[in-house]
This record gives sequence, structure tokens and C-alpha cells, in this order.
Amino acid sequence: MKIISWNTNGLRATAKQGFFVPLFETYKPDILCLQETKVEPDQLPEEVKNIPNYYSYFSYSKLRKGYSGVAIYTKEKPKEVFYGMNIKKFDDEGRIVGVKLKNFTVITGYFPNGGAGPHRLKYKLEFYTAFLKFILKLRKNGENVIFCGDVNTAHEAIDLARPKANEENTGFLPIERAWISKVIKNDFIDVFRKFYPEKIGMYTYWDQKTRARDRNVGWRLDYFFADSKLKIKSTGMLSDYYGSDHCPIWLEI
Repeated sequence: MKIISWNTNGLRATAKQGFFVPLFETYKPDILCLQETKVEPDQLPEEVKNIPNYYSYFSYSKLRKGYSGVAIYTKEKPKEVFYGMNIKKFDDEGRIVGVKLKNFTVITGYFPNGGAGPHRLKYKLEFYTAFLKFILKLRKNGENVIFCGDVNTAHEAIDLARPKANEENTGFLPIERAWISKVIKNDFIDVFRKFYPEKIGMYTYWDQKTRARDRNVGWRLDYFFADSKLKIKSTGMLSDYYGSDHCPIWLEI
């Protein structure tokens, strides 16, 4: 089974530019997880909202149009679908969709950016704490969890091109990075680093304003984390796939 995760930076724009439907045609994912869709389902054309042979589920911001948003497309019909963590201040931003399938639970998450002032960093850290509690509760209830998406933090120096220059910037603050370490200590595997522990220059996000992708001055902000009980066959990045300032990532289980 193949799962792809992608921050589209606006699903309508990605689709209009011709980069959305070909992802299904070329890579044939069993599950596609999206983040930063910036759209409500009724704003999408039918050929984007309803892909043949897939069930699709969307969460979007209740506070601002064109902000945040996540989606999951899955071939297997879920036993259950959930939207958010049952915490209003987080769920209103439309950052979580999860599907409980036969053998595991998949969650797509668009985690908050800690920029735009101390209040947003505080919100991000509170979201992190709540999310870890949420997935640990799912595990306690017998679910094998895979979560993916734009975590908005680079874990180690190897995960961004310019670690020294960003030591005091959100996205690479010690307090943000410590949360990822805590996730790993709780037996969730950073799938990419399990397979490629020392591989350098592997990023999933590049600043568009500075044409950073041309120079590969990027950050690894997009992850798959899998419960250590699950057997992952392979993983990788679609580094040459365009349509966003992030590239898709994938795993096979």
C-alpha cells in the first residue's frame, strides 16, 4: 500500500496548474494526504473533489476562508473518519483529518507555523502537546497510527540547508525540535530517517520568493511518523514534482 503526503499550498491553484490529477495517474497512491489546501469542498471542481475509486474527506478553517485546511483521499472505505482532536481552538483552524482503516489509522496534519508573534509560537506548542496526547490515546485504544504532513519544524541540523543561520528562527527552535524528539521517544518512527539516517540535502520545502528550490536551499518540514509496530517497506520524496513550494513524500507499507 502506498501513501503520499503533500502540502499543496492551495489545492485550487495546484489543480488549475495541472499538478493534482496527474499525481493519481502517475503514482497511483492508495491514500493521498494533503495539507494547506486553503479551500472548502464546495469550492472545488468535481474532478478534484471526487476522484474516481477514492473516498475523500476534507477539513477546513471555520475562522478564515482560504486558510489552512487538510484532506484525505483513500481507496479503502474507512471504518471511521474524524476531524480534529475535539479541541475547539485547534479544530476550528481545520488542521487534522484522520481515517481508521482495517489495519491502521492514518492522520494528515497541517501543524501551525510558529511565526507571526509569540502568541502563535505558544499556539503551535500547545497544538503539539495536544496532538501527542491524542495519538497516544488512539494507540492505547488499539490503533496503529501513521501520521503525516507539514510539521513546520526541521528536527536536526541535517534537515535544513542553513542550520546555523536559523538557530533562533521558528521552525528550528530547540523547543520545537524537542517535541519531535519526544514523538520519537514515544515509539513513533521518523520514517525517512529510519531509511536514510545520514542522507544530506534532502528537503521538502523551499522558499519561492528567493527561488530557493533552484539552489536546493530548503527545509525538511514534511514527515511520516509511524508506530514502531508497523512494517514500512520503503519511503522517499518526489523532489522533482512541482505545483507547490513543498514536494510530495511517500511511503509503502
